[in-house]
Amino acid sequence: MTLYQELQLNAAGSKALIRNAKTKKEKQRHLFIYVMKVFITLAFCMAVVTAYSIIFGPKNSIAGVVILLSLLVLRAADFGIKTTHGIGVIGLIFGILAAGPRLSNMLPSSWAFIVNGICMFSILILSCHNIIMSNHFTFVLGYLLLLGYDVTGKDYLMRVAALASGALISAMIFYKNQKNRVHKRCFSHLFSEFHLQGARSQWYIKFALGVSSVLLIASLLGLPRAMWAGIATMSTLLPFEKDSVYRIKRRLPFNVVGGLLFLGLYYILPEGIYANLGLVGGIGVGFSAGYSCQTMFNTFGALVAGANLFGPAGAVALRIVCNGLGAGYSYIFDKGFRFIFGWLSCRLCPDAN
Repeated sequence: MTLYQELQLNAAGSKALIRNAKTKKEKQRHLFIYVMKVFITLAFCMAVVTAYSIIFGPKNSIAGVVILLSLLVLRAADFGIKTTHGIGVIGLIFGILAAGPRLSNMLPSSWAFIVNGICMFSILILSCHNIIMSNHFTFVLGYLLLLGYDVTGKDYLMRVAALASGALISAMIFYKNQKNRVHKRCFSHLFSEFHLQGARSQWYIKFALGVSSVLLIASLLGLPRAMWAGIATMSTLLPFEKDSVYRIKRRLPFNVVGGLLFLGLYYILPEGIYANLGLVGGIGVGFSAGYSCQTMFNTFGALVAGANLFGPAGAVALRIVCNGLGAGYSYIFDKGFRFIFGWLSCRLCPDAN
C-alpha cells in the first residue's frame, strides 16, 4: 500500500494496519502516517473554515464547515448515477441548503416543520440513492447547521455567495474524482425508483418526518439549540433497525461523558485556551474509529460555541437534554412509524402481505 493510499484510509482502517503490522518498524511507520493524516486533515479543515470566515464574514464560518463536509465526502463518494448528472444534483442540494434553512426560520413552527420535511426528503432523494454511502449525513447535517446558525440581510447574501462557491468547488472535485466511474442510472431514476413498498423509500419518509418533527417539538418546548436534537435524531434514525438501536444506546451516555470531560478541561485550563477546546475535540474525532468516541469528542466543538451563550454548565446541560430528546424520540418514532406504515400497507395493499 502506497503512502497516498494509506492516507485515504479512515480511522478504523489505519488502526487495523497498525494492529496487524508484523514488525515493530512497520507498526511505527503506520502509526506515524496515521498521526500525520489526522493533523493534515485538521489543518486542511481549519484552513477552509478560516478562509470562508475571512472572505464571507465570521457569521458565515459555518458555511465553510458545510462546504468542507461536502468536499471530504464528494472526493470519494458518488450518487449512484452518471457523474455528469451528479453535478446537477450537487447544484440542487446546495440550492436547498441556501434557501431551506432561511425560509424555515422565517416561518411559524408548524410551517417550518413542513419546509424542513420537504427539504430533507428532497436531500435524501437526491443524495442517498445508495444508502450504503450515507451521503445524507453530510448534507442533512449541513442543513441543520445552517438552520441553527441562521443569518439575515447582507450576511445572508454573503452566505448564498459562499454556498454557491462551495457548490462549484464541490462539483469540480466530484467530477475530477468520479468521472471514470460508470453508472447506467441517470437523474430521472432517482425519482422513478421511488415507491412506497420499497424499504429505501419508506426510510426516506421516516427520516424526513422524524428529523423535522423533532425540530418542531424542540421548538415548541423553547429549546435554544433545536438543531442539536435534530442532529441526534439524524444520527440515530438509520435505515437498519439494528444500527439504529446500537447508536441510540450510545448517543446520550457518550454525550454526557463528552460534556463532563469538556467541563473538566474548561475549569482546569487557562481561559485563553478555551477557544482551542474545539480543536481538541477535532483531534479526538480524528483518532476515533467508533461511534461512541466520535460522539464524545463531537460535543466539544458545539459546546465551545454554546458556552459563550449559556455558560459552560448551561451549554452542557442543554446539549444533554437535546441529545436525550433526539435519541429517545428516534427510538419511539421508529417503532411508531413501523407499526403505522405496516398497518397502512395491510389496509391499502392486502395482496402484498
